[in-house]
Amino acid sequence: MTGWVIGYAVGVVVVLVLVALVVPILRLAHSIGQEAKMIDDSLQDSVRNTAALAKLTETIEHAEVIVAGLHRGRTRLGG
Repeated sequence: MTGWVIGYAVGVVVVLVLVALVVPILRLAHSIGQEAKMIDDSLQDSVRNTAALAKLTETIEHAEVIVAGLHRGRTRLGG
């Protein structure tokens, strides 16, 4: 009978040690998951806020055409 009691006691201790090791890992994983969600949301905002930069090259090209036209006009007017 003593062997059974020792066996159960060792089993309970092993389970408690495993729980004590796994619970902090699970809590940390949960915390990381929440941070990852906030980071992803922030990156989504960044993508939305910088989408207009994709058209920046086109805007620069148009501005160059306008400036060149203004320069031609100024030259024709003698300025």
